[in-house]
Amino acid sequence: MRFTLLLTAATSALLLAACAPETPAAVEPVAAEPVAEVTEAAALTVNVLDCGKIAISDLDAFSSAGDYAGQADEFTNTCYLINHPNGRLLWDLGLPTQLVGQPPFTQQIFTVSVEKSITDQLAALSVVPSEITYVSLSHSHFDHVGQVDQVQGSVWLVNQKEYDAMFPPDGAPLADPTLAPTYALFQPMERQIIGAEHDVFGDGSVVIFETSGHTPGHASLQLMMPEAGPVLLTGDLYHRTESRALGRVPRFNYNEADTVAAFAAFEARATNVGAKVIIQHEPADVTPLGGVIR
Repeated sequence: MRFTLLLTAATSALLLAACAPETPAAVEPVAAEPVAEVTEAAALTVNVLDCGKIAISDLDAFSSAGDYAGQADEFTNTCYLINHPNGRLLWDLGLPTQLVGQPPFTQQIFTVSVEKSITDQLAALSVVPSEITYVSLSHSHFDHVGQVDQVQGSVWLVNQKEYDAMFPPDGAPLADPTLAPTYALFQPMERQIIGAEHDVFGDGSVVIFETSGHTPGHASLQLMMPEAGPVLLTGDLYHRTESRALGRVPRFNYNEADTVAAFAAFEARATNVGAKVIIQHEPADVTPLGGVIR
């Protein structure tokens, strides 16, 4: 969601100083490999992490059609630990670490809160951050990048369009300058520039695919689960069940036409593979999972 969340400058500066090495590490960009045809699902398991709650006092910003005005709602904010025989991928990084354990914080139309950090939730699963092979974001809004300080040893998978939105070439201004200290924490990470479709483990079981429009390089995730079968995680392509059913585009999206095109491509993929769709901010989709996708 493209809204500013103001935390103290001192806190952000302290966090940056503690976590950022002097020089960034990077690997050469690689082209996307063709997605392998899956004949048998890999032994995947997925843990659903609670990366915060977001109460919205007025949903008008979430529909350019104007039909959400005056409505209120509460969103989940979820991150996903994908466990593959050849490594682990953490999908999305939730609300800022500084909010963990603090009273709910209200700004503009949002009231946000975080009960436990990603690190604490990993510990409950007997996983430490150093065991996270890859990190990837659906997109770079404040509620999806907030705990990057905890996964500094992972390889960051990012497409060029979203990378350029976070680090504009030629010194162009950021869409949200307040996020610069958080974005700076991504720079020291080893990164891999991926294409429009990226097969993370090379067997078709975990595929990142672009669904641009919410942000320039917004992405969604396809999982081939042994029990559930194909599963698609939306990122913020959709925020609510109603948004998907009605094709509603938030007013703050980067590009409405691109978003509508992404809706069509996503739905075609969902139909073609017979996927279960999980809207990451929708409690009705997340709560029944009980913390696990198998």
